[in-house]
Amino acid sequence: MSTLALAPAGRRLRALARAELTLLGRNRGALVTALLVPLTLPFSVRPAVDRMDLKARGLNAGTVMVTAAIGFAFLFAVYTSLVSTCVARREELVLKRLRTGEPGDAEILTGTALPAVCVGLAQSVVVSVGCAVLLDAGAPEAPCLTVLGVLAGLVLSAALAALTAAFTRTVESAQVTALPLVFVSMLGSGMAVPAEVLPDRLVSVCELLPLSPAIRLVRGGWTGQLSAYEVLGAVATAVAWTLLAVFAVRRWFRWEPRR
Repeated sequence: MSTLALAPAGRRLRALARAELTLLGRNRGALVTALLVPLTLPFSVRPAVDRMDLKARGLNAGTVMVTAAIGFAFLFAVYTSLVSTCVARREELVLKRLRTGEPGDAEILTGTALPAVCVGLAQSVVVSVGCAVLLDAGAPEAPCLTVLGVLAGLVLSAALAALTAAFTRTVESAQVTALPLVFVSMLGSGMAVPAEVLPDRLVSVCELLPLSPAIRLVRGGWTGQLSAYEVLGAVATAVAWTLLAVFAVRRWFRWEPRR
C-alpha cells in the first residue's frame, strides 16, 4: 500500500479511536471497570500470595503481584470492556453505519479497540513502576520479554473480545459471556495463582490457555528464568491463538443487531 493510501487510513483510524475514547469517558461504569478494577483487584490475592513458598521457585511477592496486575489489565481494561463496547456499538447500529463509509472492517475494529488497548498499556506501565517501587519487585531481568508479553496480551485480549461479542446478544449479557474466559484465565493462566506452584501435569494444560503465553513472558521477563526454548514455545502459542482469534472474528463477527 502506498504512502498516499496509508495517510487517509491513518486519519480515519485516529478519528474512530478519538470518538470511541470520548464515548468511553461518558460511560462511568465502563470507565470504572477499565481504570480501577485492574489496579485494585491484585491486592485481593495478596493474602494468598504471602502464604506461598515463592523463594524456592525464584519468585517474590512483588513479581507475582505485578504479573497479576498486568494480567488483570488484560482482562478488565481490555477484554471485558471491549466485549461490552463492541456489543453496544453493534446494537446501536454504529458499526453498520461505519461499514457504509470509507473505513474497512479492520479499521473499524482497530479504531474501536485502540482506546481500551491504550488504557491497558498505560495501566501495565503504572503497575510495573508501582510494584517495582512499593513491593520490591525490582526491574525486569529481560525487559524485552516483558514488553513482548504485554503487547501479545493486549492484542489477543482485543481479538478475543471481538470474538466474544459475536456470540453476545445484548450489552446486559456481555458480562456473563465474558466470565468463562475471565475465570479460566485468572485461575489457570498464572494471574491469581503462579504457574510455578501448580502440579506439573496441570501446568502443561494451563500453558495452552489463550493468555497463558503472555503471562508467562511477562513473568519470565521479570525473573529471567525462561530458556530460549520456553520463550519460543510461549511466542508460538501466543501467535497461534492470535491468528485463530482473528480468523474466527473474520468468520463470525456480526455487524448488525442479533434478532
